[in-house]
Amino acid sequence: MIEPARLTVIGGGPGGYTAAFFAADLGMSVTLIDGAPDPGGVCLYRGCMPSKALLHVAKVLTEAKEAGQWGVSFGEPAIDLDRLRSWKSTVVSTLTSGLGQLARQRNVTYVQGRASLVDAHTARVALTTGGSQDVSFDHAILATGSRPARPATLAVEHERVMDSTAALEISRIPESLLVVGGGYIGLELGTVYAALGTEVSVVEMTSSVLPGVDSDLVRVMARRLAKTVHAIHVDTKVTNLAPNSEGVEVALDGPKVESSPARFDAVLVAVGRMPNSQIEGLDGTAARLDARGFVEVDGQRRTAEPSLFAIGDVAGEPMLAHKAFHEARVAVEAATGKRVAFEPQAVPAVVFTDPEIAWCGLTETAAKQDGRAVSISRFPWGASGRAITLGRPDGMTKIIVDPESESVLGVGIVGTGAGELIAEGVVAIEMGATISDLKECIHPHPTLSETVLESAESFLGLSTHIYKPKRS
Repeated sequence: MIEPARLTVIGGGPGGYTAAFFAADLGMSVTLIDGAPDPGGVCLYRGCMPSKALLHVAKVLTEAKEAGQWGVSFGEPAIDLDRLRSWKSTVVSTLTSGLGQLARQRNVTYVQGRASLVDAHTARVALTTGGSQDVSFDHAILATGSRPARPATLAVEHERVMDSTAALEISRIPESLLVVGGGYIGLELGTVYAALGTEVSVVEMTSSVLPGVDSDLVRVMARRLAKTVHAIHVDTKVTNLAPNSEGVEVALDGPKVESSPARFDAVLVAVGRMPNSQIEGLDGTAARLDARGFVEVDGQRRTAEPSLFAIGDVAGEPMLAHKAFHEARVAVEAATGKRVAFEPQAVPAVVFTDPEIAWCGLTETAAKQDGRAVSISRFPWGASGRAITLGRPDGMTKIIVDPESESVLGVGIVGTGAGELIAEGVVAIEMGATISDLKECIHPHPTLSETVLESAESFLGLSTHIYKPKRS
């Protein structure tokens, strides 16, 4: 009888537990190492899941407030922070305990502790309960994730200066909050606090929030955001933070800063994330880090050390859980000897602001940077019956098309529920669909998904609900 291959996965986040479970399903002997009581990683414990639970609460609060426009008034909401935190914790515990049960059902050996590498085939775990344990393996997958970045000028240790992890605790509702960083983490958490009643200001050092995202999508979101938050300062830097018992004195440098320093009740630093690649013992193997600290991998997610793979945030951008899911399967199959590679044509991204922004494939911004000729079709949600019935015509669906073959190269959507709609774009790109293929697919009415159909029809000059002359 041949002993099953031994796989060790270091890190129990989305990529890590997916790799462990998939490998076990393939018959491998699997050990999963993480410091938490159950699998889940940053995403489930301190990231995407608790933030989405809070964003749902923010959406309910916002919709209740706006319902007055439709003749339904609920009155001023009463916020019970203890129950809110309990709800968020229940979401987290439900998900993580479920993963623990799945690990046991698959006979995955779960070791709670912090792992280091002894050599290319041995890991040493400093156990949470004390002592250490050595784990030998044929292959190991590094899935150690990432952590909030904190530049030196913002590296202030004080309860009033939070990173995303601390902000998700919702220990209190500050009267005023400065969000440093106009990326998706800062805007999502800023949305939550604004809905809870905090006066939120956002500072972004580039010329726009969500830098790198197509400007036409951002503009739609930014118009609504400007009505939600107190102020948005672009082209502005924070040069100093000075917290005290009364608040945080913040020195701002920007063209439209009226006074500096300004005082805020609290500050959220959300300027990005950095990989957890400083794994003890990794430098004793052939694996290497790139200039930004990511573990270098090939198309199979294998490092320069043949027995070691790396997936998820630690292996490079985009730092997205669903990218890690897919990489996990590629790495496991490569470890079994299959000829596979991580070669997606479209990795979707979603910003869960209100409205949401989602995109996949080639963006208009990237096409311009590369000097690539593309054709673009846009369908405004003001012409969508479903969007109007929801009271949310502030949206747009765009399709980026190859002008020669008319193949769908990219899709971008801004609007309520955009994250639920973008998957159709992913499928279209991966399947090599043309704009005519999308036009021929019957979409249910009335739905927001019809905006994909009508954007395709608009490209051909055949949209029912907007007038655009036919293409010759």
